[in-house]
Amino acid sequence: MKKLTSRTTKNVLVVSFGFLLLFTAYGGLQSLQSSLNAEDGMGVISLSVIYGAIILSSMFLPPIMIKNLGCKWTIVLSMGCYVTYSFGNLAPGWASLMTTSAILGMGGSPLWSAKCTYLTISGNKRGQKTNKKGQDIINQYFGIFFFIFQSSAVWGNLMSSLIFGQDTSIEVPEENLQFCGATSCVENFTIANSTLPARHLVNTLLGCYIGVGVLAIIFVAVFLDNIDRDLAKEFRKTKGNQSFCSTFLATFKLLRNPKLLLLIPLTMYSGFEQSFLAGEYTKNYVTCAIGIHYVGFVMICFGASNSLCSFAFGRLAQYTGRIALFSLAAVTNLGCFLGLLYWKPHRDQLGVFFVFPALWGMADAVWQTQTNALYGILFAKDKEAAFANYRMWESLGFVIAFAYSTFICLSTKIYVALAVLALTMVTYLYVEYNEYKHPSPEVTTDDLQKPEKADLKELNDNDIITQTRM
Repeated sequence: MKKLTSRTTKNVLVVSFGFLLLFTAYGGLQSLQSSLNAEDGMGVISLSVIYGAIILSSMFLPPIMIKNLGCKWTIVLSMGCYVTYSFGNLAPGWASLMTTSAILGMGGSPLWSAKCTYLTISGNKRGQKTNKKGQDIINQYFGIFFFIFQSSAVWGNLMSSLIFGQDTSIEVPEENLQFCGATSCVENFTIANSTLPARHLVNTLLGCYIGVGVLAIIFVAVFLDNIDRDLAKEFRKTKGNQSFCSTFLATFKLLRNPKLLLLIPLTMYSGFEQSFLAGEYTKNYVTCAIGIHYVGFVMICFGASNSLCSFAFGRLAQYTGRIALFSLAAVTNLGCFLGLLYWKPHRDQLGVFFVFPALWGMADAVWQTQTNALYGILFAKDKEAAFANYRMWESLGFVIAFAYSTFICLSTKIYVALAVLALTMVTYLYVEYNEYKHPSPEVTTDDLQKPEKADLKELNDNDIITQTRM
């Protein structure tokens, strides 16, 4: 029993620290895109391409890669896609950024689906062995993961601020201040060249990000256990009659489930709120009023808050329930949006720039840990397809938010986000009500340890995957 517990904990930590290293690089770079590559909105459009490619990959890649390669090697291969984006920023242009953005996006959905599947399998297995509820263990594992993972915002942004801070020539023109905040519109504000750091400092930062990303790949490849290796082998032996279309349909077949349809607004809102902080707050409040060299420090505040709250909420969920935590997140985001709508940012109000990211980090901790855990609990027997849907719909939220970023005023974006938040809470509460009336069945040992004969027979008879169990 102790051996199982220690190995399971070790694997959760390896996944968590692997993602910490990878997103130390990508997360820091994402926070800078709207400011660093502001010309013609190139940076924001590259982010939109990333999440558009994630949507495309969500439709077919996660089930194919996870069932053929297993979770471990899907994670390793997908991490390589992320590192290419840092290379693309070394010589930023439409061709280099859009190409590497597409490559990153194609690896995004398999990466996150494999991670979620890995943690769900681990949590359910430990729950079976210790006679505890699988959903409580899953909540704890996602809490541990996001506690470690979200601290990547601290380290990635600390690197950017320390390196960019060496450029003492960065200045924010006084005339920029009147266009900062909710008054910002496309036609009245662009990043002045004087607010950008020297190119050699940008290249130094990118070199650091590339090194950290490569380290993440090596770390996971060496230390993570391949817990679903036998199941991947079994699938490869029986896949002869399986067509591409059958795997493609696995993700969409789950949309017949009303619970998944009702979770779409919640999942998309996760994309809306993350993109707002990374794309709008960093550019229209921080860079506009106090300079790009403060973006890292401000986002460190978000990362620290997010990390601590992720760990706390992962454990609190078993005592408070999900509804209380989701309600807390909704009220917090509501207050932040209203505050940003009326706040006039100024360099003399330095402390306020850190308050909003701290509150945002607390709310995002709920959206991330609890939504991931909710998917694992409601769709325990269809994990790969469920988490592929999660990435697809979350990415659609990112795509929409980044796509209209260069076309509408900031105040309008805030109103759109508020509308999506309201719809999110209505549909989410209905899902919880339905779950209370008709609880999802507990996962059995057979679901975790072997492929169902019925599933394999269905591959032969119908050529369609209706269950994506690991």
